[in-house]
This record gives sequence, C-alpha cells and structure tokens, in this order.
Amino acid sequence: MNRVVYLHGFASGPSSSKARFFRGALEAAGMEVVVPDLAAGDFEHLTLTGQMRVIERSTAGGSCALMGSSMGGYLAALYAARHPEISRLVLLAPAFDFVGRWNERAGAAEIEEWRRKGSAEVYHYGEGRNCALHYGLMEDAAQYEPWPDFRQPALIFHGAHDEVVPAELSQEFATGRPHVQLEIVDSGHELLNVLEEIGPKVVEFLREGS
Repeated sequence: MNRVVYLHGFASGPSSSKARFFRGALEAAGMEVVVPDLAAGDFEHLTLTGQMRVIERSTAGGSCALMGSSMGGYLAALYAARHPEISRLVLLAPAFDFVGRWNERAGAAEIEEWRRKGSAEVYHYGEGRNCALHYGLMEDAAQYEPWPDFRQPALIFHGAHDEVVPAELSQEFATGRPHVQLEIVDSGHELLNVLEEIGPKVVEFLREGS
C-alpha cells in the first residue's frame, strides 16, 4: 500500500478543505494517508525546524510520498532534499523562497516591528481567529535554503492567478529539473476550484511510485 503524508499550509490544519479532499481521494484509491498537525498544538512558537520534526515522526523513517500545500509544499521539498527514502512529491503552490517572499509581502517596517515586539497577530484559518506568532519563525527559517535541491520525482500544481506565491516561483524551480512536472492551472493560491481536475492526476502520479 502506498503511504502518503499530507502537509497542510501555513495557519491551517489537518481539517483544511484540501487535506480532507485529498485524504478522501487517496484513501479511495487504496492509499494510507497521514495528515499531521504541523504546529503540534503550539502555533505561537511555530518554526520550520519544529515542523520538520513532525514530518520525521509522521514518516517514521520509512519510504513514503509527501504531499504539501503552500508552506507545506516548501517543507516537503526541504525534507525530501534531506531524506532520500522519500519516494516522490506532490506540491500545491509550494512556498519556495519562504523568507524572501514574506519579507517582500510584509515590508521592512512591519518585519522590524515584528522582530522588536517578539510576536505578531496573524489570522489562523484553521481556528478562524487571530493568533500570536513568535518572530522565531523567521529567525529559524533563515537557515534553510530557498530552493531545496531534492532529486525525487515531483508533480507541482500552481495557480496562474496566485497572488500569495506567484506561479513564476514554481516555473523558475522546475526549469532545468527534468524530474519535476509543473502544471499551471486556472486558479488562485488555494486551488479549491480545480481539486476535481487535479485529484485524478495526483492519484495516478502517486500510484506510479508504488
């Protein structure tokens, strides 16, 4: 049986719309699906390193596929670059160049205010409310490469109208990497309107790795 670990996006959780959709689609295809809470119950002190530990526990050190959305896609790429036992990846609007993009979107003044205060309020989509987030996320993330050089087969879907993580980032990443398939779809960052379209393609791609 194929084993797939699904990694949700930033300020999201295991019960997100995409997590529920793909869990259903993949389990219906006979795959085992694990959807961990990447924040491990402590969103305020979220870091990439902490999330990488959650992924390690979820994979149990064995061979499996990783599927990730946005920050989860970036984490999947980082983890696969360090763990050759990962068989293949499916990335949904992966947040490559995470630190650079956050700095660009927020602006220098807002980032400095966050650093000075130590934490900032962000909207948590999974909980439907504002939550505190410690600046340690940015300090920790700075140690990780913006473009993880994994070698496993990968399938990327990215919305042409994504205003959070521009599709150009995935296009830049896929260029010169023959093991990476990229599909630009008619959607925004969430990809919710194309799930029925891309679902069968995800199933087929992951079955190829079994």
